[in-house]
Amino acid sequence: MQKQATSESHRVLFLNTLAFTICFAAWMLNVVLVTFLSTNQVFNWGPVETGWLLGIPVLTGSIFRLPAGMLTDKFGGKPVFATLLLLCAVPMYLLSTVNSFMGFALCSFGFGLVGVSFSIGIAFSSVWYPREKQGTALGIFGAGNAGAALTTLIAPKLLNIFTQNGANLEGWRTLPKYYAAMLFFMGIVFFVFSINKKPSSSAKHWVDMLKPLKNVRVWRFGLYYFLVFGCFVGFSQWLVPYFVGAYYLPLVTAGILASCFSFPSGVIRAIGGWISDKWGARKIMYWVLGSSTIICLMLIVPKMEIYSPGQAVVAARPGVVTGVSSKAVVVGDKSYPFIEKQVDTGNFDEKLMVFPTKQVWQEPVVEVGQKIERKQLLAKGVTRIYFQANVWVFAFLVFLLGTVWGIGKAAVYRHIPDYFPEEVGVVGGMVGVLGGLGGFFCPIIFGYLLKGTGLWTSCWMFMFVLSLVCLWWMHVVVVRMMTKKHPESVSLIEN
Repeated sequence: MQKQATSESHRVLFLNTLAFTICFAAWMLNVVLVTFLSTNQVFNWGPVETGWLLGIPVLTGSIFRLPAGMLTDKFGGKPVFATLLLLCAVPMYLLSTVNSFMGFALCSFGFGLVGVSFSIGIAFSSVWYPREKQGTALGIFGAGNAGAALTTLIAPKLLNIFTQNGANLEGWRTLPKYYAAMLFFMGIVFFVFSINKKPSSSAKHWVDMLKPLKNVRVWRFGLYYFLVFGCFVGFSQWLVPYFVGAYYLPLVTAGILASCFSFPSGVIRAIGGWISDKWGARKIMYWVLGSSTIICLMLIVPKMEIYSPGQAVVAARPGVVTGVSSKAVVVGDKSYPFIEKQVDTGNFDEKLMVFPTKQVWQEPVVEVGQKIERKQLLAKGVTRIYFQANVWVFAFLVFLLGTVWGIGKAAVYRHIPDYFPEEVGVVGGMVGVLGGLGGFFCPIIFGYLLKGTGLWTSCWMFMFVLSLVCLWWMHVVVVRMMTKKHPESVSLIEN
């Protein structure tokens, strides 16, 4: 960790961010490519095969983050990052030649290693900046998450071009070659122009480097990162089939709307780092976790149409029904008016409706000539509650959630240099592992929830619970810390 930022610091940060953006774009390639291949039946893959191909790169890029962070702390970021870029270009290129599920899976396992670029870049960027600038620097680096949006936004259009809008489906093989070229070129640039630097802890033995992992704080940070990053990665994959399955949108449109979630989440991370430096990461995390809880709660309600018994019309005295019309029932000489159904319910889908809409009407249940007793039902009441869950309102809330999580990603990593200044690579790598595993497991969890409940919004129920747990755990820890250090300040936190 340097005492002052220099021009060399800024140059390394720029290269780290650019390389991470390219790596993250490559990491998310299967989201678009596998969806395209399975939808167009280029390969006969079912839901199980598709799920594995979506998850394998995320899993690979997650479980190897800890060793990547340790290697960076030990040898410096330049040789580790450059080697990663050059090596991952090989399986990415080979992806264009495969013709089987196993071949696709093996290549996905190989190029999925680009996901460890996060722990490399975090550790390598951290050593170039002083503690008071760590949040801003790491936030700028983390903006490379926007690479996910670049893939979901651009890759579907490139596939249309390469396949001549579906006329030549084998044209999909060109896309991995372009990604391989980007990785290879970036590896050369990084090797030539970057400057190596190692932290003072680089002389430690491998076993000693792992000692911080005994601290429960590392695992708490990991849970936060599971939410703000892992779930971000999960939804970067899940939102494409979500928009297609829940709102019946075409793949290109679904990709554009999904990028509205992932792009701001990446770009805003730089701002998240700056405000974490300015106001403190703890305050920002309170705001992030609280906002996440509220937004996920709003997203829980699915598109629905509920019919329920409403206010009925009953006879005031006995008699014989002498008339039944669309607006009233006549018993003897007494008329009982009721509410007629006015609006065609099918028209609601064509309108922009933000809030639930209620319709109330009554339907006669008696016939002319029928003998009626006092308080007998003449017309039953019907209440229809309709919630549209409009796609544009949904997309806006998802955009807000992506923005909130983007700020949260920077705030989580702003904590690490304060508590573990010489072990950023190891601790950042472990936190990154837990976050990356969220990107692997979340789509699987969402799939089981969808299958079990039949509700697309079941994923937001899971997010609501997870956000609430993170908020509760953080508050408990903060109160405990304040009780120990400043007992008189506890009341301020609790209020």
